[in-house]
Amino acid sequence: MNELIKKISSYGIVPVIKINDVEKAVPLANALINGGLPLAEVTFRTEEAEESIKRIVKAYPKMLVGAGTVLSIEQVDKAVNAGSKFIVTPGFNPKVVSYCISNKITIIPGVTTPGDMEAALEMGLEVVKFFPAEQSGGVEYLKAVGGPYTTLKFVPTGGINAKNLNTYLSQKNVAACGGSWMVKSDLIDSGDFETIKRLTKEAIQTMLGFSLGHVGINCTDIDEASSVAIQFSKIFDFDYRMGNSSIFAGQAVEVMKSPFLGEKGHIAIKTNSVDRAIAYLSEIGITFDESTRKSDSDGKTKAIYLRGEIGGFAIHLMG
Repeated sequence: MNELIKKISSYGIVPVIKINDVEKAVPLANALINGGLPLAEVTFRTEEAEESIKRIVKAYPKMLVGAGTVLSIEQVDKAVNAGSKFIVTPGFNPKVVSYCISNKITIIPGVTTPGDMEAALEMGLEVVKFFPAEQSGGVEYLKAVGGPYTTLKFVPTGGINAKNLNTYLSQKNVAACGGSWMVKSDLIDSGDFETIKRLTKEAIQTMLGFSLGHVGINCTDIDEASSVAIQFSKIFDFDYRMGNSSIFAGQAVEVMKSPFLGEKGHIAIKTNSVDRAIAYLSEIGITFDESTRKSDSDGKTKAIYLRGEIGGFAIHLMG
């Protein structure tokens, strides 16, 4: 998987936008960026697409802008010359795919059938668009094709919304999801960029699902740790569980047998995806202590500490 697609995967959501008025392009990009999502797929469904991409790239050169609904080599050239960093097609057009590969242009072609998927693999592609997702069998279909096509990752698009987003993203063979529910055409046409920003923030929060995992309390030794854990267990009828470096009282309280990170202890924040949480928090300037990163056998981050403390507590993300 190339670095650009890894970046798309780390964001998890690809806003698919249709622009009818080029004057709306830059304000729309601004709304997405302020909403926390510096990524967009501008569809070539309108004549304004090429100019819209040019204006967005000029105004926000660091924004990851791609071109969608690309149907021909001519449109590929227009999109790339306008500043598009990746190409998305609704179906699998061998000529367009071959052209992009030959010219080292990142392409995410649309597939639906096993034949399309095998053609993509034959051309050396690792990530494809699954379109139209809901109408083509949705999550159950992706589960089925995940058996024979273990190396292929998908970007489902078509019928994705806030309600089914996490169902798709929870699949191992899903890299990201494309959707337009936060950037609906009527909102763009009316210039309601505040609503777009709000819906974008809500989409990100839905995807990440931040919640309190547990609170860690630093103790000087095992005797003190045991005493503290027993008190929580007795008062709240929490299960007392001895671990290697800590004692848990239920799921909410972890008592450290010796002082660990944080002056007072640590707070664990649960999330649906630690790696995506890292990507989004990094956008707002949060940094992480790489020495604390723990990953699973698939290479996905399961836990990592933020640098610094809040109120005397170290903070870590957990999956």
